Amino acid sequence: MAELPAREAMEFDVVVVGAGPAGLAAAIRLKQINSDISVVVVEKGSEVGAHILSGAVIDPVGIDRLLPDWRSEDTPIKTAVTDDRFYYLSPDSALRLPNFMMPPLMSNHGNYIVSLGSVCRWLATKAESLGVEIYPGFAATEVLFDANGAVAGVATGDMGVGKNGEPKDNFTRGMELRAKYTLLAEGARGNLGKQLIAKFGLANEREPQKFGLGLKELWQVAPEKYRKGLVQHTFGWPLDNSTGGGSFLYHLDDNLVSVGFVLHLNYSNPYLSPFEEFQRFKTHPLVRDTFAGGKRLAYGARALTEGGYQSVPKLSFPGGVLIGCDAGFMNVPRIKGSHNAMLSGMMAAEAAAAALSAGRSHDELAEYEANWRASAIGKDLWRVRNAKPLWSKFGTLAGIALGGLDMWTNTFGFSVLGTLKHGKPDYATLKPASERTPVAYPKPDGKLTFDRLSSVFLSNTNHEEDQPVHLHVADLALQKKSEHDVFAGPSARYCPAGVYEWVEESGSPKFVINAQNCVHCKTCDIKDPNQNITWVPPEGGGGPNYPNM
Repeated sequence: MAELPAREAMEFDVVVVGAGPAGLAAAIRLKQINSDISVVVVEKGSEVGAHILSGAVIDPVGIDRLLPDWRSEDTPIKTAVTDDRFYYLSPDSALRLPNFMMPPLMSNHGNYIVSLGSVCRWLATKAESLGVEIYPGFAATEVLFDANGAVAGVATGDMGVGKNGEPKDNFTRGMELRAKYTLLAEGARGNLGKQLIAKFGLANEREPQKFGLGLKELWQVAPEKYRKGLVQHTFGWPLDNSTGGGSFLYHLDDNLVSVGFVLHLNYSNPYLSPFEEFQRFKTHPLVRDTFAGGKRLAYGARALTEGGYQSVPKLSFPGGVLIGCDAGFMNVPRIKGSHNAMLSGMMAAEAAAAALSAGRSHDELAEYEANWRASAIGKDLWRVRNAKPLWSKFGTLAGIALGGLDMWTNTFGFSVLGTLKHGKPDYATLKPASERTPVAYPKPDGKLTFDRLSSVFLSNTNHEEDQPVHLHVADLALQKKSEHDVFAGPSARYCPAGVYEWVEESGSPKFVINAQNCVHCKTCDIKDPNQNITWVPPEGGGGPNYPNM
């Protein structure tokens, strides 16, 4: 590639990477503290909210703390939870668990059913009204360092680069966004966060981060099927006892229903397909009638951080911090992370504002790292720290029972179990295909169940085709020798967007990457058994365009 011109640079007090709940809360809080602090938020989606996907039932504690008067305004937070149900599913029946048996923290009363993308768009207007600059459509692809090795900002990716790596006629050089402090709020398995965790050893002496894959559809259902404020969760079928996961069904407003499925990525069967398990779930008698006469409006998928308290890396490093799901603050049993994301953004903002006021820059915001465990975030995650390890070790039935008991005892401030370990990282849990039986999934009917490609169409995913592939395979020979020959090509099944295929070419298998289908869930980066695939941001503005997920 020809020598490129120097990038233009802009200077800020704080750069925030990611316009999700954590990043926007941080930006707003910085301006609330001191309106003279210069803040920029860079967002890889085509607009704020374009890449936001969550269930979502939100605990309003974060918004209450950030914007105490929000209830007196016109906001997208409208539908309060009115009915909270939890079921165990067998293939043909559903056993409802009484609410009084559930640990108090599992109650959803007082929470709200929302489109988290719409909430982020609303938060963005709040941030901009305070003077925050927000740049959607620009992917942060590189961390900038100063002469001492401290993080000094980020660079956005070049635009207009062809597949061959050469500049096209519309080539535009990326920008350097330099800052005294950089806050990384990229979401689960953030690309820059992953690099910095490795560079600074932030995960040393921590348990491996664990992940789930969340798949979601938005439906408009027939009026007689709609139950405003209903929140319903299940576990059990269609998964076997050794495979963790469960479903959600949330009735928003205007006859809209969010239905989703979360599958823990420590599963062992390489023949399992999370997407197909989600489609099977919708055929269960408990839920299928909800969609009769309805219309599917949207589809999407994303990875979730599930390691919890014992997997949170060190959060501060010279020149910046990790916040939100870059830090791993999701509460797995509650399937909630946006409240902790916002609280972490505010904590980081307060630490950065204090440092700036003291004339500091590019040093470590150690107070943020020191304080989070004693904060509401730490207390939230501490109470559920053993739920995921118990589920993984003992399977669904015994694991959930023991996890529930542990959460009850933690309600009173103690646990006889201490803090359990997670064990293997998710990429190391697959068994060779020779030890497992292929799964025969039913064909989609096009009314209730669907194929992946028609689903990706509903995600409005778009990438400029003539650009470098953003899914990097380090060793194609290893991919054939191991991922294909030993594990029977699980990438073709774990990807919820049909990105990967093994096709026969001249009598031998060839690994095909349909990068234009990618919905940026990052499952491949997590689950590939050899850690041979790396997801990097494509050209800014590419990927899904979720209107209301």
